Amino acid sequence: MRRILDIIKKRTGSQAKSTIPFRLNLLFFIVFVLFAMLVAQLAYLQIVYGGKFEAEVDRTDKTVMTGSVPRGMIYDSKGRLLVGNSTHNAITYTKSGSVSSSDIYTIVNRLTKYISVDPSDLTSRDKADYILSAPNKSKQVIKQMPKSYRVDSNGDALSTTKIYANEVKYVEKQGIHLNDKDMQRASLFKTMSSAYSLSTVFLKDKNLSSKEIAQVSEHLTELPGVSIGSNWERDYPQGKSIASIIGSVSTEKQGIPDDELNTMLASGYSRNDRVGTSYLEKSYESILSGTKSQKQVQVGSNNQIKKSTTLYKGQKGGNLNLTIDSKFQKKVQAALEEQYSAAQSAGITQYSDGAYVVAMNPKTGAILAMAGIHNNPQTGKTSEDALGVINRTFVMGSAVKGATVLGAMMDGVISPSNNTQADDPIYLPGTPVKKSVYPAGTFSSLNAIQALQFSSNIYMMNLALKEANAKYTPNSYIHMDDDIFDKLRGYFNQFGLGVKTGIDISGETAGIEGATHNSNGSLKTGSALDLSYGNYDAYTLIEMAQYISTIANGGYRLKPYVVQSIQKTKDDGTKGALTSVTKPSVLNKVGVTNDELNVVKKGMYAAVHGSGYWTTATRLKDLSPAVAAKTGTAQSFYYNPDNPSSDPPETITTSLVSFGPYDDPNIAMAIVFPNLTSESGSYPQLLAKQIYTDYYKMTGQK
Repeated sequence: MRRILDIIKKRTGSQAKSTIPFRLNLLFFIVFVLFAMLVAQLAYLQIVYGGKFEAEVDRTDKTVMTGSVPRGMIYDSKGRLLVGNSTHNAITYTKSGSVSSSDIYTIVNRLTKYISVDPSDLTSRDKADYILSAPNKSKQVIKQMPKSYRVDSNGDALSTTKIYANEVKYVEKQGIHLNDKDMQRASLFKTMSSAYSLSTVFLKDKNLSSKEIAQVSEHLTELPGVSIGSNWERDYPQGKSIASIIGSVSTEKQGIPDDELNTMLASGYSRNDRVGTSYLEKSYESILSGTKSQKQVQVGSNNQIKKSTTLYKGQKGGNLNLTIDSKFQKKVQAALEEQYSAAQSAGITQYSDGAYVVAMNPKTGAILAMAGIHNNPQTGKTSEDALGVINRTFVMGSAVKGATVLGAMMDGVISPSNNTQADDPIYLPGTPVKKSVYPAGTFSSLNAIQALQFSSNIYMMNLALKEANAKYTPNSYIHMDDDIFDKLRGYFNQFGLGVKTGIDISGETAGIEGATHNSNGSLKTGSALDLSYGNYDAYTLIEMAQYISTIANGGYRLKPYVVQSIQKTKDDGTKGALTSVTKPSVLNKVGVTNDELNVVKKGMYAAVHGSGYWTTATRLKDLSPAVAAKTGTAQSFYYNPDNPSSDPPETITTSLVSFGPYDDPNIAMAIVFPNLTSESGSYPQLLAKQIYTDYYKMTGQK
């Protein structure tokens, strides 16, 4: 038995000695093979792909950034600068791709060691954002907040957005107390944080001292994203007498107007770009803004800007050359102010809302001057309002009678050789007698020239009755064709009355048409008669200027314009080559003959140079060269939007249209003094006389 055990023991021991080393060797071999494979793989990656991975670590993304260029200038017809750019130094900040709030906090606190800013428009939220951006401040606040600020009713953690909102709420609840320097930092923090990635914003661009520039320049390495640049603002070397028609440009803070945001973003604009927001600045935005510069920016893996290369330096905005002579414009504005001041001194501007004048070249449509005064009847304060020429409407009165006579000739109810009519007042049931300013019976009959000379309302109403195929019986209801309003207005429209002129300034309005039927559906026959002599529909003054120009130039309705040409800007800022020149644009040719036009021209000449007590525009008769004109007086009512009245005060609107020289017109004008309490003073005529005198002197006409 013992021998058997020895044999078993001997065999077991032998197997143990041979088996255990084999297993260990196998294990070691496997480990060795795996380790060798790992080393081989690492060597393979290092040798074959090492450069690639190293490049990936140092990888940069290339992004194209755009930059603004100087906005184009605006010059008058003689090359004088009307609108330019005043450039000044600025401190800017370009936001990198993934800069954190704490990074901005650090930059802000460093920057305010060297500059000071005026904190403005800071809300409680803005201040809280600045406070929470301090390193570790957010974590501290979260620990201090009530549990309900961090988890919901089920005990689940709130979202990061909700937690941060509660952080702000908690900080505001604890009370925010910032000193002046912290307020400045909070203001800068707001500006920098709200910037879009890789966009540039202005941190300070006004009242920047040389010391501030020097100190910031010395410490730019510790102020990532901050640099020294420049900014601009519009200035007006010749004054602001036509600033309202030039329009305005948005600030960087205002950026693109909301109603044009999508369109302009699609066109390559940035949200904070400064753009034209009204009138010429808006109408010619694509020209004035130029073409943005392009810079290729290399952004590292840490989202910091590593390098930038200029791809395209941009094209400065184009320049506008206007048709307006700034010296003549100033004289027109001064003359208007002088006459309006005289009306104020006479005590007849109690309800007046201003006065307006526009002069244009009837041969081309070029605007020569455009001036306006807006008066606030409540305060008596006046302001420059040249834009009122295109966006305010007035009932102009007898100044439109030239269109009435020519419309009747086109309709065939009178002709150049047969146009005499009885001048008897018209009596309608239930209304005051309809007659002219002069006493009834002054004239037994008048022809078209005399009717314009003496401004006969009766003559014009008789024309309307004929055009309406009306049978007039005194004190009886008049039956008219239902299309009488359309007919009269259709003729007026051909001259530009009641329709937009197409002037190249945004914001033009059309005239206002009165109702054609009563509430019971019956035709307003009395109003149709009022329309015939200009006492019903309302027109803009630019429409009146287009109308009188159409008569002066032989029947061509021309599109008014204020931009004569567009010109490039050279690299040195001087004017370059012309890119476009405005040519006269004929909108329509009125269907009248020269003989018919001459009847009206002679009537307007007679209104200035004719004899007789009731001749209407004799204050212009001494002008040389001679002019033609038509005055207008309309009954109007003062409407106070702040205190509407069912019985508004009655007022008088006086107007005038004119052209000269009579034989070869190169200037036509329209003037209106609305809502005066008296028609005495002849202010439109006195104003026109001064304008003609100045214009003839400046152009050397005798």
